[in-house]
Amino acid sequence: MSRSGQPPDLKKYMDKKLQSMLAHVIGYLCEQNADIDERGKNSTYVLACVAVKLNANRMVVGTLRGFDQFMNLVVDNTVEVNGNEKNDIGMVVLRGNSVVTVEALEPVNRT
Repeated sequence: MSRSGQPPDLKKYMDKKLQSMLAHVIGYLCEQNADIDERGKNSTYVLACVAVKLNANRMVVGTLRGFDQFMNLVVDNTVEVNGNEKNDIGMVVLRGNSVVTVEALEPVNRT
């Protein structure tokens, strides 16, 4: 119960829970596909080709470069796909609350 005596908004709670779970999945994807430099450390660039479905039935495809705890994504070499029409839009930041699904277009290495 909140301070006002009302039950918490279930949708907000589930959105935060889902966002947290998806951030962990994206983190795993990044770990599996991150380049290892000659010193054995992860490079700063994540190289995972992904398709991201956004709200309003939009879709972009590109190379995942990074993300944060709010599931904001940085995608490079981005192509917006509208049916048969493709529009190259370069590097973009996708706001986390507009992300519906993230799909890896390459197999994830399992170690």
